[in-house]
Amino acid sequence: MSPGVPVSTLLRDLAESRGIDLELLAGADGVDRRITNPHPQKTGLALSGFDKYLREGRILVLGQSEVRFLEALTSAERSAVIQQVSAHALPCLVVTAGFQPPQEVLDEGDRARLPVLKTRSATPLVMSRLSDALDVYLAARAVVHGVLMDILSLGVLIIGDSGIGKSECALDLVVRGHRLVADDAVEVRRRGETDLIGTCPDLTRHHMEVRGLGVINIRDLFGVAATRVSKRMELVVQLERWDTGRDYDRLGLEENVWELFSVKIPLVHMPVAPGRNLAILVEVAARNQLLRARGLNAARDLAARLDQQLRDADGDAGAEEDVDHGDPV
Repeated sequence: MSPGVPVSTLLRDLAESRGIDLELLAGADGVDRRITNPHPQKTGLALSGFDKYLREGRILVLGQSEVRFLEALTSAERSAVIQQVSAHALPCLVVTAGFQPPQEVLDEGDRARLPVLKTRSATPLVMSRLSDALDVYLAARAVVHGVLMDILSLGVLIIGDSGIGKSECALDLVVRGHRLVADDAVEVRRRGETDLIGTCPDLTRHHMEVRGLGVINIRDLFGVAATRVSKRMELVVQLERWDTGRDYDRLGLEENVWELFSVKIPLVHMPVAPGRNLAILVEVAARNQLLRARGLNAARDLAARLDQQLRDADGDAGAEEDVDHGDPV
């Protein structure tokens, strides 16, 4: 499949969601052109001939100043300007604020199969709504095997080998009052440069598979407040089988990260062994991460106090050595 989203999809979905009203004026044969950049662009000086910064794959927005500029040109000049603009691989033109573009723009749209759209909305609103919609369409996506929970408003992704107890841990967390986002398959998309948003496929939403029980519906069992549709991921807990030969971090000074789409999220390795209550441990890990986000790090503070105590002890020992006890008898 070609990258990007077709103009036709944008037209249909924005009309259905009533994000902005878009009317197709010309270039209907080109609605299969694909938008590959989520950020609409203004013409700047492109209409006056300086068009080197027009970017392919980005929607070109024409506002009041652009329309008025075109109206001030002769018909031949308008045709030349629009042909120069349409020579770039633009997906479509959007004319804002209810302005009617000159006929030469519509004629060039039909000739070049370049969709020309019109909306009554103001330019800033159009730029914002288009960018928001395209961010969703064009976001990098992946499916991760794990369970996504909302724990104390913190998005926690629980991962680990199959059969290690991820779903059982999540079920215990739901019983403790936390919320399920997705079980088994978590659809992850990147929003902006720093956020990963997790959600559940429509088919398995609200459902969980627990060995011995089969598939259960969390919303039906615990109520609508026990689930949510999506959540930003802020912590990853990796469940691991206990290895007696491994040296685990005892203080919590190690700062590990889990990375996807160049976005790094704090990672906690959680050994699984008989007698360990995983739900409580995961909840405490979430609480601890919330404290760390506020600048409170218990392990680091303890290590700092220990270092200061050792320095003070070394200073006292050095002072005693410097004391003159007089000549020996």
